[in-house]
Amino acid sequence: MALAEQMAGIDAVQAAAVALAPYVRRTPIERSEAFSALAGCDVFLKLEDLQHTGSFKVRGALHKVLRLDRGVRERGVVTASAGNHGQGVAFTARLLAIPAIVVLPEGVPLTKLTAVQRAGAEAIVRGRDYDESHRVALSLAAERGLTYVPAFDDLDVISGQGTVALEMLDDEPSLDTIVVPVGGGGLIAGCGIVARERGVRLVGAQSDGAPAFSRSFAAGRVQEVPPLTIADGIAVGRPGDVTLALARSSVREVRTVSDEQIARALLLLLERHKLLAEPAGAAALAAVLESAEPLGRRIGVVVSGGNIDPNLLGKVIQQGLASAGRYLAFRTWLDDQPGRLHALTAALTSARINILHVEIHRIGPYTTLGRVGLDVIVDTRDRAHGQSVLELVRGAGFPAEEIQDTRAP
Repeated sequence: MALAEQMAGIDAVQAAAVALAPYVRRTPIERSEAFSALAGCDVFLKLEDLQHTGSFKVRGALHKVLRLDRGVRERGVVTASAGNHGQGVAFTARLLAIPAIVVLPEGVPLTKLTAVQRAGAEAIVRGRDYDESHRVALSLAAERGLTYVPAFDDLDVISGQGTVALEMLDDEPSLDTIVVPVGGGGLIAGCGIVARERGVRLVGAQSDGAPAFSRSFAAGRVQEVPPLTIADGIAVGRPGDVTLALARSSVREVRTVSDEQIARALLLLLERHKLLAEPAGAAALAAVLESAEPLGRRIGVVVSGGNIDPNLLGKVIQQGLASAGRYLAFRTWLDDQPGRLHALTAALTSARINILHVEIHRIGPYTTLGRVGLDVIVDTRDRAHGQSVLELVRGAGFPAEEIQDTRAP
């Protein structure tokens, strides 16, 4: 492990930047007025969702393959991926005109699967999660004489991912903190090489439903934790040995955020910046916004990817709206007489409250003799506004109870 740490230096990242320059985008880094106000510090967004393939992962995949001997490269490559790394390998294979196989876990978002296929790679869906797909890909590499391209636990991949931080600090040298999402650890290990050289604080952000890296970082050794999170891009059950060793020498801390917090950050990116991020891509921003104290004075936040399945997008937006108090669900009861529903809706309309959904219960546990139950969902600005709406309904003569369980995803 000491040898790995010795080999992975700033020179390797700078060499990777030169090698990658003709092929990858130098994505912008932009100061966010909205998030700076929310976080109480200067927040800069590194927009890797605008990278080729929609993710930073292409940097490490391409750099690894470029470093292979020509003869080895032309025999073909294989990898396992939750989606973004596979797209990076497929993009690389098409760029260099070599064969590629990508093994993806069952349940991979359809958008990521089809993107791999459109790039011309052979896509194989096998394994319950990334770790099982990884074992399948290693077997295929041995059987077919292909080179395996690791998703994170490889020095060439790590050096490629480190170019993200190199660009950030070249473009905004006054940054004192960089926050990056963490799955297997390739991005944070690569950024750590640069951050250590430049004297910048580095913080990782991981879903609390996939905390293998954060637990390993705290324990000082690899821990395995089955992942369960909406952030499929960082849903890794076991970090890399090399990535963990490098991170422990350069990372200040690794924080975890909930899926609800990730959903809120994703919603804010879409609403305030018109930027579409996948859940993993919003994890670092979630860590910044949910921190009780600013993580620094001038913070660079890596928005690592934007490849989200449209079906998941709708669910995540709804979860983000709910957790931010952007709608209120309540139950009330009406006398079963003509005009009572109109009286309720008139009270809401007079306060310019938009009604999203109304459901009447004439049978079942919500009714009593001569009365009907009513479930209502309305738009609200925030939680405080939601409470004022409840008071408005009660003041108009209707009992009202907030329905908490609709906030589940």
